[in-house]
Amino acid sequence: MITETLISNVIVPLRTSDTGESALEVMNEFHIRHLPVVNDKELLGLVSEDDILDYDATEPVGSYALSLPKPCVQSKSHLYEVMKLMADYHLTVVPVIDDEQHYLGLVSMEDVLYRFAKTLPFTEPGSIIVLEMAKIDYALSEIARIVESENSVILSSYVTSSQDTSQIEVTLKINNQQINSILASFERFEYDIKASFNEVEYLDTLKERYESLMNYLNV
Repeated sequence: MITETLISNVIVPLRTSDTGESALEVMNEFHIRHLPVVNDKELLGLVSEDDILDYDATEPVGSYALSLPKPCVQSKSHLYEVMKLMADYHLTVVPVIDDEQHYLGLVSMEDVLYRFAKTLPFTEPGSIIVLEMAKIDYALSEIARIVESENSVILSSYVTSSQDTSQIEVTLKINNQQINSILASFERFEYDIKASFNEVEYLDTLKERYESLMNYLNV
């Protein structure tokens, strides 16, 4: 997934002459907490809601000392780079620039969530299994062999880890809504099953988390 396919120009960037008050109005309208500041085509940085509240909202944003660096991605960057910036800096939008460093538009957190909801692993019927294990024990080929031995296929997988622990979580999307035999096989091979969901349960969980996120952004 390339960033340029997600670029939106619905949210207009700020000019240095725009006030903090006008920036807050845009943030409230689109349920975001960050906006790019652009001079002509040059991306100057990203102003946050906290920046505005720390200064005089009646003053132009060009007078603010921005707390964030200039986080942005190239138009040919993969979506994962957008997600990394969002996670690293807790961003609700990420500016996109071209090879000449000109501002092209932005990608919002809502755009990212929508794109993932439309990808194949989410639209295909199936179930979710979350395994927890030590990093040193992770072998996707072995996990796939166990799933395939129960006449099922892994549609997608991703790994989450923390710097504070040697443990990882492996989230699997399986093309089968009846996964009791798969769970039993994982237990037989002494895998730690942290969670499992059928499709309806998982979609309900995603919906609840999405609504919580939207409520948070609307604060």
